[in-house]
Amino acid sequence: MPPSEDPQEFREVLRQSKNIIAIAGAGLSAGSGIPTWRDTGGVWKTHNPATLATPAAFSADPIAVWRHYHEMRERALKAEPNPAHYALSLLCLPSYLATVAPSAKFTLITQNIDGLSIRALKKTVARSRGQAVAPGALDATVSLGSCVFEMHGRVLDTLCTACGHVEHNDASPLCPALANPVPQVTDTTLTVDDLPHCAHCGGLLRPGVVWFDELPRHSREIWGTVDEADLCLVIGTSSTVQPAVAYVHEVAEHGGKVAVFNTQRGDDDDESCTFLFLGPCEETLPRTLFDISVSQ
Repeated sequence: MPPSEDPQEFREVLRQSKNIIAIAGAGLSAGSGIPTWRDTGGVWKTHNPATLATPAAFSADPIAVWRHYHEMRERALKAEPNPAHYALSLLCLPSYLATVAPSAKFTLITQNIDGLSIRALKKTVARSRGQAVAPGALDATVSLGSCVFEMHGRVLDTLCTACGHVEHNDASPLCPALANPVPQVTDTTLTVDDLPHCAHCGGLLRPGVVWFDELPRHSREIWGTVDEADLCLVIGTSSTVQPAVAYVHEVAEHGGKVAVFNTQRGDDDDESCTFLFLGPCEETLPRTLFDISVSQ
């Protein structure tokens, strides 16, 4: 049977759900101007991940890696959360979640490294309390560690390769050397000493993201939520790409419902999902979850 495209039917399933998870991919932030990874024009269509997104690549050429991630940091700093981020942030508020799923708990598992989901949640919480938006302004009923898992880290974080210290840093640029445009030829004037270094021990910093050949963060906690989930929202990521495919299959195998929000149909969607809503998720997600139309 093909997946349903009926929002009312979906909302009834949402209302009856007890454990809801959302698995978000690059398509969630596409509406904020953050390039996707593998689609036409995506990051890995123009760059080879083996030369930029592995521990070996950083060891071989930390200058090239840092220049690439400096560009990604700049995009993340300039971007703003879009309506899909805010729709998910509402589900993180127990008081709001109770209006659409009275007996449910919600967990967002994001593969994105732009930090926009956390920014949206902070703004939503502050507004719900009638406060000005301020860094770290979180309601006591909302715990980032329990409702949002950033499994691939955050591009605005740094990780010390010597002492392991992780720190959020939204400076632009992180160091003077990264302020220069990327040259067309190899710049032999820069050295590793010009790159960002740890304020605690002086060690070389690297971007605080999970690279290929590294394990995703929070894996144990994520699998715990997946095992309990009776409704899985797949947002802006193909349900045939890891790790989404493993999570989706697990939910489906133990009888849970799966709702896909993506710009195109996946090869496995007819078999794996209960609901399918095609289109930009910044439009389809608010409309389907809350019957809110977003004007563009």
